[in-house]
Amino acid sequence: MCIRDRITIAQLLSHRSGIHNFTDDEEYQQWNTTKKSEKELTDIIIKGGSDFEPDNKTSYSNSNFVLLSFILQKVYRQPYSEILKEKIIKPLNLKNTFYGGKINLKNNESNSYKFVNSWNKEPETDMSVPMGAGAVVSTPADLTKFAEALFGGQLISAKSLEQMETIKDGIGMGLFKFPFYDKSSYGHTGGIDGFTSVYSYFPSDKTAVALTSNGSKYDNNKIMIALLSSVYNKPFEIPNFVTIEVSSEDLDQYLGVYASQQIPLKLTITKKDKTLLVQATGQPSFPLEASEKDKFKSEQIGVALEFNPAQKQVILKQHGATFTFNKE
Repeated sequence: MCIRDRITIAQLLSHRSGIHNFTDDEEYQQWNTTKKSEKELTDIIIKGGSDFEPDNKTSYSNSNFVLLSFILQKVYRQPYSEILKEKIIKPLNLKNTFYGGKINLKNNESNSYKFVNSWNKEPETDMSVPMGAGAVVSTPADLTKFAEALFGGQLISAKSLEQMETIKDGIGMGLFKFPFYDKSSYGHTGGIDGFTSVYSYFPSDKTAVALTSNGSKYDNNKIMIALLSSVYNKPFEIPNFVTIEVSSEDLDQYLGVYASQQIPLKLTITKKDKTLLVQATGQPSFPLEASEKDKFKSEQIGVALEFNPAQKQVILKQHGATFTFNKE
């Protein structure tokens, strides 16, 4: 029996199938803006193969939810867009939720942007590609309404909701569990073409929160923490957005490749004009802003770098962790 014959729907829902995530491939950016048929996408997913044996571990893969979309279409004999409309949008009376298409600015929609020295318009992924993994358009108001309905028993049974909330290796079935002090919420994050989103529901308080953005220069997680800190009367430090100007020549002392003994990751520091750029192994580069002498930050990815040019060293701080890197 081959691997794909052993993969279950439950494993697809909980990202334990082992199926490779096709959006991780370099060539994905070369074809994602063109329309794809079910066969074309299925062939792409099959070609990507498996990264591990089914149910051996958890690894987020958009391929799982694209395949689930195709399964739904076969079960209901309808396009995914119609299923979405009949099963969720109409019953909940969601006014601004729909299956996405070409962005229409006249319809009060927006383009998305990425900030690299300035705001740059992002290309549009054709919505035939992400399907249930990223083709749904919504607003914070509709997302909170959806969350209240989902956790209030209006969409699925209590048994099904319990299955969704069962977390294994950090992920449930279509849900993450988010801690906040002594409380926990369930929800999900999203990101495509510069658009980002997050919704979360606190069952103990029946409180739903949501955030959407068409361009991020500041970490959404920090915004959510600020919001929740206000809701639950928790202390919160107002961020410092002060920056200083540096010359292109001043940046030369920081350039190079840095390695750490703490984590198997390298940082490549480059520059463009008067802007310092950081790129971690296997990730895109991000611009940094100078906050003080030898100190740089990126609110977008929640990173702070402190250089010591004399010792050819940089200290990276992210999400409460600190790592020391030395120039190679």
